[in-house]
Amino acid sequence: MDKNDALPIGEIAARSGVSVPTVRFYEERGLLHSVRNAGNHRRYPRHTLRRIAVIRAGQRFGLSLAEIGEALATLPDDTPPTKRDWARLSRTWHDALTERIEALIEVRDGMTGCIGCGCLSVSSCPIYNAGDQLAADGPGARRWPRAARAQ
Repeated sequence: MDKNDALPIGEIAARSGVSVPTVRFYEERGLLHSVRNAGNHRRYPRHTLRRIAVIRAGQRFGLSLAEIGEALATLPDDTPPTKRDWARLSRTWHDALTERIEALIEVRDGMTGCIGCGCLSVSSCPIYNAGDQLAADGPGARRWPRAARAQ
C-alpha cells in the first residue's frame, strides 16, 4: 500500500460516517484490512471507504454481516469496488432480498387479525405453537416459510 494512500482509523471513521469501534469491528470480522505502521497504528487503504459504503448499504438492505462478507470476499483487497462490482453484488443480493420481502409480506398478512389484539388465542392465533411442535426445528421463530429459513 502506498504511504500516501494510507489513512488512519480516525479519518476512515469520520469520512465513512461510522465510529472507530465499528471500523475495528468490521476488521475483526474480516470485512476490512489494515496494515500497521512503525508506531503500530492501523492504516487503511483509501478504497476502504468504498468497502465500508458497500457494507453499510448491505446492512440497510437487511443483509447479515456474513452475507456481506461473502460478497466482499469476491472483490480484490487491493482496489476499490467498481460500478461493475456493485452491479454484480446487487444481482446476487436481489433474489435473497425478494424472498425476504415475500416472507415478510406473508407474515404481515397472516397476522392481520391478531396484531394489537394481545389475546394470542390458542384456538385461532396464527403464531401459536401447540405442544411446542416447532422446537425440533431449532430456536427462534419457526413459522417462516421453510425456503426463507434455509438461507
